[in-house]
Amino acid sequence: MKILNSIKELTVIELSTVLAGPSVGMFFAELGAKVIKIEHPSLPDVTRTWKLPIEKSESNVSAYFSSVNYGKTYLTLDLSIENQHKDFLKLIQSADILLTNFKRGDDKKLNIQSSFLHGINPKLIIGKISGFGDDSDRVAYDLILQAESGFMSMNGTKDSGPVKMPVALIDVLAGHQLKEGILLALMERQLSGKGAEVSVSLYDAAVCSLANQASNYLMTGHIAQRIGSLHPNIAPYGELFQTKDEKTITFAIGSDKHFDKLVTSLNHSELANDERFLHNQQRLANRSILSEILQSIIVHLPSREILTMMNNQNVPCAEVKSIDAVFSDQSAQSLILEENINGINTKRVRTTAFKFPHD
Repeated sequence: MKILNSIKELTVIELSTVLAGPSVGMFFAELGAKVIKIEHPSLPDVTRTWKLPIEKSESNVSAYFSSVNYGKTYLTLDLSIENQHKDFLKLIQSADILLTNFKRGDDKKLNIQSSFLHGINPKLIIGKISGFGDDSDRVAYDLILQAESGFMSMNGTKDSGPVKMPVALIDVLAGHQLKEGILLALMERQLSGKGAEVSVSLYDAAVCSLANQASNYLMTGHIAQRIGSLHPNIAPYGELFQTKDEKTITFAIGSDKHFDKLVTSLNHSELANDERFLHNQQRLANRSILSEILQSIIVHLPSREILTMMNNQNVPCAEVKSIDAVFSDQSAQSLILEENINGINTKRVRTTAFKFPHD
């Protein structure tokens, strides 16, 4: 397609490290752009060292590093050395996009301020990621942002205390925000012929992703509590049920119609007419007793039978799967990208979940 052919003509320079910035570089690499990842010769991307105990200690590639580095060309440059700085500027002259995540002041220290780089290449689009905004010098990792943006306070159970999510979700969200900004800048450049600076902070990306939980507070004063997988506005939604074959399943009952189909499929249609469960607000108020009733029914049925029944009735239901079970499915297998980096066979999942029709 025309848009993909245009992206394949792009050159992206990546000076960013860890996850958010490199995920943007990988996004463009997946779409066919030329992506050059530049690392400091003695201080490369720190995630090369973020290894599980079972990974080879002598390797300079980790599974973590591999997760957001794919289809890239790797160069080492020390921008504080004059001749290597010049080599960098030569790359900038013909580049389309530059990705950075430096601490405040480092761009001046290395003489790569946006105004200077635009003087060399007015069409350059500079994508910048910071922790707490361009005016803050705080060091920011995903955990810190999860803590300060409310995510940790909501995540977990009453007994567990605050819990970090098991993926660097704020980095992922910031990466998506930067992709969107850069794509808009590319569209604008087609009209104006001029480059731009696009900046995203992890903090803004996190707060902007609070979505319904933010509105629950802003409109009603409701402060989200740790309720595990339960939904604050819907029931049953997120309750965990054990089946006869000792599988864990869950339901996302978003309407009275869903609930009627659920209990009818379980041969307990009388529950749909129970005053405690007639509508969502009543189900929310009585979710504990409803969960107990459903569990007493579900424990006598095998998971496959329940999942089949619910699928036939278009009732949202799923087995809670471990990651190995996820990747035993062909649908997930089709999203895996493999590449040899420095002699290591690496694997990761795509950053591009969208699909275009074939020409």
